[in-house]
Amino acid sequence: MKNRNSHGNHTQVPVPTLRRLPGYLSFFKALKINGVLYVSSSQIASVFNMDSTLVTKDLSHTGVKGRTKVGYNVDQLIDTVINFLDFNTRESAFLFGVGNLGRALLNYDGLKHYGLNIVAGFDVDPGVINTSIKGVKVYSLETFRDLSVKMPARIGIITTPDKSAQEVADLAVAWGIKAIWNFTPQSIKVPGNIIVENTSVYSDLAVILHRLNK
Repeated sequence: MKNRNSHGNHTQVPVPTLRRLPGYLSFFKALKINGVLYVSSSQIASVFNMDSTLVTKDLSHTGVKGRTKVGYNVDQLIDTVINFLDFNTRESAFLFGVGNLGRALLNYDGLKHYGLNIVAGFDVDPGVINTSIKGVKVYSLETFRDLSVKMPARIGIITTPDKSAQEVADLAVAWGIKAIWNFTPQSIKVPGNIIVENTSVYSDLAVILHRLNK
């Protein structure tokens, strides 16, 4: 991850801020499509149902500055946030587990627009090994060690069955993966220098159902 000497680096940015910035970016892009040139922190806050001072603080981490009584330039907001989040770079990733969810991610073009390029898939099912999905070839998990040398990637996406998540994480870390995006509900253990981000549809579903039924 690149250092941001002008306004700090990612390690100094609160994780909640990093989680909010992509949402802001989508809103800014919608404003641009509708011909809006400037937007205030109050307007942004109103859309996201939050305090305007928090919006200002979030955006300050990116280095973008607004103008008094005018607000932020929308084009500048878009460019700055994209650059800050590294969405304008290309980071390679391996996907482990080419089941329904894995195939969905391979078929989803949106990740490429935000800087993530899945370059290979891995599985243990003979039925999917040596197939290709949207131009991405699926290999046997046994070939990962050799392929990781020929086709370097720093991110591993785990969409395997729950019981296989830790084993795959161990393998990925052993052969050079620096960050894991874990889509299984399984809690995985990795060395402290490895980045892990857990995305569980079950957790989100639990919140939805609880709120809906209470």
